[in-house]
Amino acid sequence: MLDDIDHRILRALQKSGRMSNAELSEQVNLSPSACHRRVQRLETDGYISAYVALLDARKMRVPTTVFVEITLQGQTDEVLDAFEKAVARIPDVLECHLMAGAADYILKVVAENTDDFARIHRQHLSRLPGVAQMQSSFALRTVFKTTALPV
Repeated sequence: MLDDIDHRILRALQKSGRMSNAELSEQVNLSPSACHRRVQRLETDGYISAYVALLDARKMRVPTTVFVEITLQGQTDEVLDAFEKAVARIPDVLECHLMAGAADYILKVVAENTDDFARIHRQHLSRLPGVAQMQSSFALRTVFKTTALPV
């Protein structure tokens, strides 16, 4: 069970995962050794699953975000497994979500531009197994984006 101090630690680390333990302990008003123990426990218990660097999509030359809705021909375990294994191998797909609703899956894809997305579609997406229908929507502008979960 998480307490208020755990929540403060998690909020702080979501904003700046590279801060030192000394900075973190000061920010959450805890001794450095106690803070370190709590962070270790949060990692061991799986609340903190990884530390990452968030890259700038424009500088990485993939500023175009496309959401792709996919409907499969069927939903047997074999069809779902084959699709999920294949889509996980496409480097341009950042996220893949199994959905309830009209589409079976929604993918978040990044590309350099529309021509690059056409290449991704031709070389990868159109070859995914079990796909009956695909609809792509281009994001015009990102209004809000965060990786921080509500804590």
